Amino acid sequence: MKEVDRIEVCETPLNVAAEYAALQGNSGDGACALFVGSVRDFNAGRDVCGLNLEYYPGMTEKSLQGIARDARRRWPLGRVTIVHRVGPMQINDEIVFVGVTSPHRQAAFAACQYIMDRLKTEAPFWKREAVADQAGNAIERWVEARASDVAEMEKWSAG
Repeated sequence: MKEVDRIEVCETPLNVAAEYAALQGNSGDGACALFVGSVRDFNAGRDVCGLNLEYYPGMTEKSLQGIARDARRRWPLGRVTIVHRVGPMQINDEIVFVGVTSPHRQAAFAACQYIMDRLKTEAPFWKREAVADQAGNAIERWVEARASDVAEMEKWSAG
């Protein structure tokens, strides 16, 4: 099994079909699991108009590489792809693509969820949402980590 990791932080729209196609090709991997996250129009009780993600170049990619490496230590993985978008985004734009291949589906599902849980709680990204105030004007607010994301991550520490 050839191990290949693709880690990228980009300002351009994600090409989900191309990312999925690039995961294919390991004859020993019978499973592929992926997750695609998008900008939603509602969060924390407010209508969302858009999102802006910031990051620290170099540090963020290193963090993502460490997350992929840790997933490999837990499960037999062939290919790992983490592509995360930064910059201004509109509703329904894809933010993140996580894909993994493995000989078996259980490992692929678990590794994909583990990577996403780590991204949500540890990766150095900063989110600013544009939300509508009571008068309908767009204002920006920083998005804090959710307790539910932290709880999901804690499950991996216990197991």
